[in-house]
Amino acid sequence: MDDEYKWAGVEDPKIMITTSRDPSSRLKMFAKELKLVFPSAQRMNRGKHEMGALVQACKANDVTDLVIIHEHRGTPDGLIVCHLPFGPTAYFTLCNVVMRHDIPDLGTMSEAYPHLVFHNFTSRLGQRVSSILKYLFPVPKDESRRVITFANQEDYVSFRHHVYRKTDHRNIELSEVGPRFEMKLYMIKLGTLENESTAEVEWRWHPYTNTAKKRKYLSIE
Repeated sequence: MDDEYKWAGVEDPKIMITTSRDPSSRLKMFAKELKLVFPSAQRMNRGKHEMGALVQACKANDVTDLVIIHEHRGTPDGLIVCHLPFGPTAYFTLCNVVMRHDIPDLGTMSEAYPHLVFHNFTSRLGQRVSSILKYLFPVPKDESRRVITFANQEDYVSFRHHVYRKTDHRNIELSEVGPRFEMKLYMIKLGTLENESTAEVEWRWHPYTNTAKKRKYLSIE
């Protein structure tokens, strides 16, 4: 398989974040918070843009990844990450979303590039998913005090966002800056979003097979 991420990390990624059509005020708020999570992200109002025009505009402006968030009755419930120019496109469901403004006594968010922690992505599919997520972020400097964690537990990926400070030479103090949510992968396609109907499916979750409840896909037991 060609590695679509062969040159990732050479230059900082350029992320475009948008929503489904007619977003609620809560989804717009979540899009703003995600823009702060990804250091090199821009946010675009969806308006009446067709998906094909959206992807072509991103390609023309050297955008490396298009991130689209969906909602159900005001609650964010879906995240699509489309790597440009050729794919892959990963589809996640979201649950237990807690936004920054829902967390009391929240500190200000650092602008520094974050250090990333990936826990329990040990299978081949897990490595693939960690690549899709990892290359949304630029390479951090050593002195960065910002940490983003993707922790896999039974194929649910917990997203957590902290800043830390050293209290003395042995101890550190973590402060959550949000947002936080769980993600579950349900499909990876090899193309980009404008070719969604014809793109080859690389992996799809089949929840109705007999072994689906027992199997773990992102980690090796």
